[in-house]
Amino acid sequence: MRRFRRHLIAAALVLPLIAGAFVQQNTSSLESARLLEQVMQLVANRFVDTLNDAQLYEKAARGLVHELKDPYTTLLSPRELSNFNATTGGRYGGIGMEIAELQGFVTVQRVFPHTPAEQAGVQEGDRIVIIDTVQVRGWTTAQVSETLKGTPGTQVSVQFQRPGVAEPISVRFTRAIVHIPAVPYAIMLENRYGYIPLLQFNETATRELSEAVRGLMSQGARGIILDLRGNPGGILDEALTVSNLFVREGQEIASMRGRGTEPQTFIAREQPVTADLPLVILQNGGSASASEIVAGALQDHDRALIVGTTSFGKGLVQTVYPLNGGYALKMTTAKWFTPSGRSIQKERKLMPNGEFVEVMPDSLETEETRRNKPQFRSDAGRIVYGGGAITPDVIVRPDTLTAAEQRLVNALAPQGQIFRTTLYDYARELKSQVTPDFVFQPAWRQELFRRLAAAGVKVEAEIYNEGAAEIDRILRDRITVIAFGDSTARRRSVPEDRQLMRAIELLGRGRTQQDLFAIARTLAAAQKE
Repeated sequence: MRRFRRHLIAAALVLPLIAGAFVQQNTSSLESARLLEQVMQLVANRFVDTLNDAQLYEKAARGLVHELKDPYTTLLSPRELSNFNATTGGRYGGIGMEIAELQGFVTVQRVFPHTPAEQAGVQEGDRIVIIDTVQVRGWTTAQVSETLKGTPGTQVSVQFQRPGVAEPISVRFTRAIVHIPAVPYAIMLENRYGYIPLLQFNETATRELSEAVRGLMSQGARGIILDLRGNPGGILDEALTVSNLFVREGQEIASMRGRGTEPQTFIAREQPVTADLPLVILQNGGSASASEIVAGALQDHDRALIVGTTSFGKGLVQTVYPLNGGYALKMTTAKWFTPSGRSIQKERKLMPNGEFVEVMPDSLETEETRRNKPQFRSDAGRIVYGGGAITPDVIVRPDTLTAAEQRLVNALAPQGQIFRTTLYDYARELKSQVTPDFVFQPAWRQELFRRLAAAGVKVEAEIYNEGAAEIDRILRDRITVIAFGDSTARRRSVPEDRQLMRAIELLGRGRTQQDLFAIARTLAAAQKE
């Protein structure tokens, strides 16, 4: 232990010099250093299980990181660092989910298309509670991610807890290589407006989006709808270059402000693909990080009209610092600000029990609550709102399930994997019987009910029939995706998407970007009355 003590004493003497540039330690610093030394000595000598010096130091480091109460600051082991580097590139071996820590649970934030997770019926909001036979409550996102990943073709069992569903949902996945395109498709709507869903900011996001915009412009698009709903972010450089596709060279895109460093400003370096084609951005509470950098920049420069609900409000910057032994510290070091000076970061709450709780944006936000936020000005003098996250110019809430449809969803949830498998199998059978504009047949719904019963899915006929609209939608969409692909399914679902329909309506009423802003002002004024 002498060598152990010397290391601790040396660390105690050096740390104050680094942290505060003081020549001498004050009394409280010395007492705290002694406290740490005493605790580590007692654990090393008296704890029931033997721990070597390396284990003690790692646990002390992890404890320090945990007590920062920042879910984005993480000590990465060599293996965790390898997985982190692999997943940021947009290709990895796993089951196809994006996860995050939320209210003490590792929770599904997004399910990617054509992946084992989607095929098994995993939903956003599902909480991961058991992997194989191990309870994972209290695990970090990195620990869960590391356990879920593995050699393609191997299997992993996961038990989910779904809000509103009493029984746990068990799924056995077969791992696969997952590649997620940033832009899965780009289509023309009403032969006039281009629609582009941008799923994430991976290393190909700018290239894919640029090609999509150019392609739609060559087809005569009179406006573009960029769908960032549910986009959790990704690579910083891609957020900057995606913004540059629409703003002029030399315009500020965002700034980064941290402690003890000069603010860093990011500027558009190239000419845009289009600087004046009318642009509408769709966003919601799942739009975060890089999505908010893009939306904030384009809103501040009067380059896009933002439609939907308030974004998530993740405006923190993480820096990865390499450490000895192959470890790395991913630590929050700064905050993002839009060109007008708005902080993107939304304040979070620390509960009395020490748990750090993410606060989702108010999806019921109204004109009245929006006007109570701090006000900033765009380049043209329009009012844009601060207070964290990006507030839309036009608030449009999405449709929600009816009570009957929700009862059906809850009844099917514990049997979700069997339901989804039966649904997919039946949709594949119907694939050869339909054309792109097929009309849904009520007999298909009843045949699906018969097959579900034969497969052991227990749901009352009354509940099933009362929720028929949701069954029809799910089965219709699955038939369309299997038979004709995602883009055709998107076209068919447009009338059911309130936010997208509002974007199309706005583009139809205004020929220029300035027209769209004028319409938005009129709508806001009408809601005041």
